[in-house]
Amino acid sequence: MTPIFFKRAYLRPDDYQKTVFDVDYDRLKKTGVDVLFIDVDNTLVPYDETLPGPRILGLLANLRKQGFRVVLISNNHEPRVRTFADACGLPFVSSAKKPFKAGFLRAEALAGKPNAARIAVVGDQFMTDVYGGKRMGYRVVVVDAIKRKTEKWYTRLNRRLERQALADLHRSDPDFYDGLHLGEKR
Repeated sequence: MTPIFFKRAYLRPDDYQKTVFDVDYDRLKKTGVDVLFIDVDNTLVPYDETLPGPRILGLLANLRKQGFRVVLISNNHEPRVRTFADACGLPFVSSAKKPFKAGFLRAEALAGKPNAARIAVVGDQFMTDVYGGKRMGYRVVVVDAIKRKTEKWYTRLNRRLERQALADLHRSDPDFYDGLHLGEKR
């Protein structure tokens, strides 16, 4: 059962994709989204990698070319996030404390304070990215974690809560859950 302090509606992503490369950014653009808040750890790179590879750099460059404003938002500490963001040439928010609102508000300021309807969050965790993004009124796309073996202890705790929330979602709204195609090989 979903812990009482989590509203079910805040744990419903708008979309699920296997990786950041599978997200339909054109479709997001057509819905009015032009700002992307993208998580770093296990969304763009595993925890045990410091810099973006050429494929990630190409994706981020393409998103900017399509007119998206991209802000990296991470709960990780400033030195790690700065190193990654500088290599990408992107603004960032570190120590965001997702799902709390303060980090998202800092990201909004970096993006020019757009209306929430123009923002989408892309991340790998239901308890931080999905819950936090939905609380802010953003669209949210969840992707699979790249490499769970390197996750920190507190992320593993979040994953346990995530499993409970997803089991509750599956019981309470199986059609919605099935529509996300979670866990399917793509």
